[in-house]
Amino acid sequence: MKRQRYQIKFPPTKPHQLEQDQSFFYLYENDQEITLRFHDYAELYKRPGLYEQLFYQRLRCRSPQKVVEILSKVLKENGVEMAELRVLDLGAGNGMVGELLQVARVIGVDIIEEAYLACERDRPGVYDAYYVADMSNLDASIEEELKDWQIDCLTCVAALGFGDIPVSAFMTAFNFVEVGGWIAFNIKETFLQESDETGFSRLTKYLLMSDTLEVHHLERYRHRISIDGRPLFYYALVGKKMSHISPKVMHDFESAT
Repeated sequence: MKRQRYQIKFPPTKPHQLEQDQSFFYLYENDQEITLRFHDYAELYKRPGLYEQLFYQRLRCRSPQKVVEILSKVLKENGVEMAELRVLDLGAGNGMVGELLQVARVIGVDIIEEAYLACERDRPGVYDAYYVADMSNLDASIEEELKDWQIDCLTCVAALGFGDIPVSAFMTAFNFVEVGGWIAFNIKETFLQESDETGFSRLTKYLLMSDTLEVHHLERYRHRISIDGRPLFYYALVGKKMSHISPKVMHDFESAT
């Protein structure tokens, strides 16, 4: 099916003028100029193909393919059959990561209904289940259903930081994964800098330094380009879960945010 092409334009900027979460573009639609932020996901998902045109065609994002590729490599090195995994895809959006995962079961979670509706419209059947839920404040019935899936892998791609997914939501998702399962996610490169004291930076450093996660692969790569053509670098991380994040650690992180 041929997808609609949108007329979009980036504002004139000087290098480093806009932070990632401040970036915006102009969409020309029905003889009107609409200003949308890159993180206005609900508005992006309402328009079929706009998300892909913006991030994957214009800005050449490659994170879904990169993270899934590294996960597949690590699993192969450890003699694990990817096709047998039960994956929780956190921040599932319109299903771009779920579509790449060749696994036994893949369960999507996103906080906005527009993401679920876009996935049903653009990639129906990709997920065995898709929950519109706040992982920081889970409904008891959804919590029980997630436990019943017996999840042994968590993926979270291009969704961490900038307030899109709270630290508490990621920690909750992490703890749904069985001990001995696999964790695959990506983060902006600045999260590993010593000067970065944001919640996800501290959580990533905790996972790297504690016995909670056994890191098998950490790689810096070009996530996408910015609106002024600069490469934006992220780290992709894949590891084996060695233990749950303890209630005390979760409380400490939540108290600090």
